[in-house]
Amino acid sequence: MRIAGVVATLGITVALLLGFWLPLPPIPGLGWTDRNLFFHVPMWFTMYALMGISFYWSARYLLKEKDEADLCAREAAWTAMFFGVLGLLTGILWSRVTWAETLPDTDFQAWWGWDPKQTFALIALLMYGAYFILRQSVRAPRLKARLAAVYNIAATILVLPLTFFLPRYLGGLHPGAEGTPAFRSEDISLMHRVVFYTAVLGFMALGVWLWQLRTRIARLQEKYESEALQV
Repeated sequence: MRIAGVVATLGITVALLLGFWLPLPPIPGLGWTDRNLFFHVPMWFTMYALMGISFYWSARYLLKEKDEADLCAREAAWTAMFFGVLGLLTGILWSRVTWAETLPDTDFQAWWGWDPKQTFALIALLMYGAYFILRQSVRAPRLKARLAAVYNIAATILVLPLTFFLPRYLGGLHPGAEGTPAFRSEDISLMHRVVFYTAVLGFMALGVWLWQLRTRIARLQEKYESEALQV
């Protein structure tokens, strides 16, 4: 846990300092808003990583049915949702000052243009979020854990095509069908890449750190509740 915390602190600090103060050539089509690249995209990377961790622990629960695996899967899913929401919000703000810069703030289209990438990202988050509703709707602990594990695995498998493959096929305002400027060598400088991957490393470490903290707190809470019932 300490290692993740140190990497997160160093990575995000360096990314913030370089991302805001380092003179970088603007990415074509994005202008100076390209600095959001160092925050928006790493949020999604972190979400995918935490969903992968949650997927792993859900699969372990189905194989061994240990409560610890269910707890780890649940807390990883919560952390993944947190970064997914941050990714969606930073994307909305980015689109506001690029795609819809000429629209007034009172126009709904200024904040949400129903671009395929945005729309499928929202659908994916809502679908993944149903995992927590499912957990609340079942009382029997074993049944709840098994159903949640199965749903979590299925939802995680569907998130990637919803947020990556379908938007690339359908196109739209969001870079996707023709490739993403953040990864094309002709659009992004070497220093952009250095800052970007430092930010990715930092935010992914932060995600793992938060997951570990949430898991530790959940264990302590369950221990306290168990001891309280015995008194």
